[in-house]
Amino acid sequence: MSFKTRFTQFYADLANVDIDDLDNVYHEQILFKDPIASHSGIESVKAYFAHLLDSTSSCKFDIHHFIESSSTNSPYDFTVEWTMHLTLNNQSRPISVNGVSLLTLKDDRVIYHRDYYDMGEMVYEHVPVLKRVIHYIKKRLTQ
Repeated sequence: MSFKTRFTQFYADLANVDIDDLDNVYHEQILFKDPIASHSGIESVKAYFAHLLDSTSSCKFDIHHFIESSSTNSPYDFTVEWTMHLTLNNQSRPISVNGVSLLTLKDDRVIYHRDYYDMGEMVYEHVPVLKRVIHYIKKRLTQ
């Protein structure tokens, strides 16, 4: 199975994966960074995913583009554009967040994974008081 297929299948229904399946996608020396935290090593990443998934009832990713780098100057092998649909255990409405991942492979597994997404879209805009403040700021910035 190709790396792209393994990665896409793994993230298709993330809330229902076996945490040990991370070994099929991620290298043991993985460096995983997102706007929340940075984790080094497969055991640290497994603990991070387990903690995140314990608080979710659903987490699915729609992969829109999976772009292989054609440049030998790029430190990244793939750029992945996605939308995450996340439902927290204490909420009924899913949160949808758009993002991009930069991936570097070693031995056909990810050794570097960097996620970029809007924390406001994921967290702040779903807190009633902050939601109004953020919408006000965004509106003012576009005037």
